[in-house]
Amino acid sequence: MTRAEAAEGVKLTDGQRLDWLRLIRSENVGPRTFRALVNHYGGARAAIEMLPALARRGGAQAPGRICSTDEARREIETASRQGAVFVAVGEPDYPPRLRMIDDAPPLISVRGRVGVLKSPMVAIVGSRNASAAGAKFASQIARELGDAAFVVVSGLARGIDAAAHRASLGRGTVAVLAGGQDCIYPPEHATLVEQLLEQGAAISEMPFGWEPRARDFPRRNRLIAGLSLGVVVIEAARRSGSLITARLALEQGREVFAVPGSPLDPRCEGTNGLLKQGAALVTETSDVLNVLAPILGRTIALPASEPAPDPHDSAAEPADDERRRILALLGPTPVEIDDLIRLSGARPAVVRTVLLELEIAGRLERQIGGRIALI
Repeated sequence: MTRAEAAEGVKLTDGQRLDWLRLIRSENVGPRTFRALVNHYGGARAAIEMLPALARRGGAQAPGRICSTDEARREIETASRQGAVFVAVGEPDYPPRLRMIDDAPPLISVRGRVGVLKSPMVAIVGSRNASAAGAKFASQIARELGDAAFVVVSGLARGIDAAAHRASLGRGTVAVLAGGQDCIYPPEHATLVEQLLEQGAAISEMPFGWEPRARDFPRRNRLIAGLSLGVVVIEAARRSGSLITARLALEQGREVFAVPGSPLDPRCEGTNGLLKQGAALVTETSDVLNVLAPILGRTIALPASEPAPDPHDSAAEPADDERRRILALLGPTPVEIDDLIRLSGARPAVVRTVLLELEIAGRLERQIGGRIALI
């Protein structure tokens, strides 16, 4: 790959993008082969010209199919009509963590908000045949990760994936497709894709018109792991695609998290097995945030789950008995603010005022998850 093409932050010309698409769409050229060819011959166009000779030297009776200029141009035109763009590895909009894996796709097609791909991401994957409890927990984790400024990435599958995407619609979520951008699988999630494009994105390395096959899903799974700081697995059977994603995440140096489940539920055999192998246990979102904070080099806190202020109650001054009642409910054990309001019987604004007084006095500690405790 030429220095101009490989330099981070340098956009390809239209001609280079066309050549890159031709090369990666040619037969027997995968991401690693693409990189080797471009590095060896100095550019995609030179590599394309050498493909017939290389195939002949390798003993092929005839060269493999080489994507023509017209084919590549038609795919770019199709992408444009469908609101998609091709982003090349090394360009400013290419996901930074995906660029780090050994077999990063040279080009990805992106629909939706391209800028969301620069955000820190966490993957949530799991059983297609999810339990109600598993889907609910996936939704909770996804919402709270979004509140903590993470983008949730998943594979658009039924069950856990879909629950995670739906819970993240308002915060931004990324769907990684196993087929082309115009071949959504499962088909009933086409509406979900359109919804997530408003704040998030759908990405694919496959050609337009490509119907996903069984072997395409592990390829998709490596992208899910590659995009992410870590992968949270919720309900995975002993042999499942989610465990493939977890294995790929480990190979890529990502964090692997697992949610424990009943030993009697076959949907949890895989996740319980991951825990035995050393995956980080997750029973609440803070378990994920505490592991990722050192990686990002900053503190990550969930917003406090306080009720919205009442404009008619903004100047509440606590009475002495209200202040004593609230203080009596506080201690070193963390408590939810909503529980404090309910148990004290005080108005939300009164509770917030007392908490503010304690915080200014250095007597209150706010913890991840919005809980509070006396110091």
